[in-house]
Amino acid sequence: MKPAAANPPAKKTAKASAKAPKKGTTKAEPTAADFMASLDHPLKVEFDAVRKAILAVDKSIADGVKWNSLSFRTTEWFATVNLRSRSTVQLVLHLGAKVGKEAPAAAIPDPKGLLKWLGKDRAMATLGAGTALETNLQALKTLVNAWIGHV
Repeated sequence: MKPAAANPPAKKTAKASAKAPKKGTTKAEPTAADFMASLDHPLKVEFDAVRKAILAVDKSIADGVKWNSLSFRTTEWFATVNLRSRSTVQLVLHLGAKVGKEAPAAAIPDPKGLLKWLGKDRAMATLGAGTALETNLQALKTLVNAWIGHV
């Protein structure tokens, strides 16, 4: 009969697969300016015009990158550029991530008929391209001004 080992070898513990990030090494979110500079899209010039128009509506509006697209916020994200469209600028107006908010269609002035309502809390603004977009920028400012009152 063999004597039992007094101290069995310690079991090796598995290393954690996810390491905590080192201090000061977190990757910064891209800015809207960075996003626009690297964007390869046929409507890039138009997106830039929309960006300038929206930012001019109210000093509380900021831009950034959300949902992998150029987006705009006040206290919540409220508008995101639809990059899927290659021929016309489309902007999704929404009321942030919280459920239950509504933007009554009657409360949003849309004399040019730019909006297609996708639900009680979101609408798609189709703004055109080139000169059509230029003629719709003032109407976009009016829409955004009314929209941010519901965010």
